[in-house]
Amino acid sequence: MKDYTPYQKKIISRFYDNRDQIDEQRLGELVTSLYLAKGEKQKEKLWGAALEAMERLKVPPGRIQNVMEKKDAAILAEVVKDLQSGSLKRS
Repeated sequence: MKDYTPYQKKIISRFYDNRDQIDEQRLGELVTSLYLAKGEKQKEKLWGAALEAMERLKVPPGRIQNVMEKKDAAILAEVVKDLQSGSLKRS
């Protein structure tokens, strides 16, 4: 295991303290990227990243499944909106 300096430990700690906010922002950015994506390979990679972010944010599994089945950026945008407004109950 690598020894980190106190400064590095603080940076790592702050990153994990703010992980939910970082993931919410990332999910919003993924919505934009999905609207602009052209190739199927690029879209699949973006959907994979969206899945990981939703799982980390503890979005209910049923909601994740619905988003991933439809693969519609507008539905993902609704998830982001609900997360940001606090109306989405996390599992």
